[in-house]
Formats: sequence, structure tokens, C-alpha cells
Amino acid sequence: MSFTDAVKICFNKYVDFTGRARRSEYWWWVLFTTVLGIVAGLLDQLLGTDYSNSSGGGIVQTITSLAVLLPSLAVLARRLHDTGRSGWWMLIGLIPVIGWIVLLVFTVSDSNPQANQYGPNPKGIGYVDTPGVPQGY
Repeated sequence: MSFTDAVKICFNKYVDFTGRARRSEYWWWVLFTTVLGIVAGLLDQLLGTDYSNSSGGGIVQTITSLAVLLPSLAVLARRLHDTGRSGWWMLIGLIPVIGWIVLLVFTVSDSNPQANQYGPNPKGIGYVDTPGVPQGY
């Protein structure tokens, strides 16, 4: 999956917490949001709207962060689904350091090769028609 495909999919599935997301989709999205945050921070500095000394960020960076919050949570849930875990596992990230490490391990893990309760393997390999498992997204 390419960078642009991943970004398009994440915006098209803005609040879609169902289905599965490949590693490439998730990590391209993380790269996109990181670069977007840096650019927004630079714009805040150029426009003089950087209030990082008092409130933690400028207006452009705040708006940008809010715009990508829901799709970021959705793609994380779909990534966890791809590894056979519930999207609720993302709450483990609220535990400092240990929770972040656990989430990192989960997100870098390979896909569950067979269809699971969240859908078929998005890689299209190892597909097994399992009764009771949805056949599409």
C-alpha cells in the first residue's frame, strides 16, 4: 500500500472502527499525522499563533490535531483488529511507558493470516471461508 492510498483510506474511513487495517496503512497514517503536526507547528510560528508557552500549542496545530484525532483512533482500532485484538486494547496506551510499549508491539505485529471476527485478511492471503465471519468491509 502506498502513502497516498493509506491517507485516502483513513480519511474515507474517518470514523469507521470496523474491519481491519494493514501495518502499512497504519504506519503511513502515523507518518502523515506526524509530518502534518510538524507543518502545523511551523505555520503557527510563522503566523504568530504559537501559544506553546501557555496552552501547549498554537491554533493551527490544535485544529489539525482535532481533525486527525478520530481517524487516528479508527485506524488504530482497525490495526488492532487485524492482529485479532479488540479495539478497546488502545486504552492500554493510557498507562505511561508500559502501555505504549504494548501498543507498539501490537501495531508492529503481523496480520492474523486467516479471517477473524473483524473480517478477512486485508492482505488477501491465507483467506479461509469461516462461518459467521463477515465476508467484506
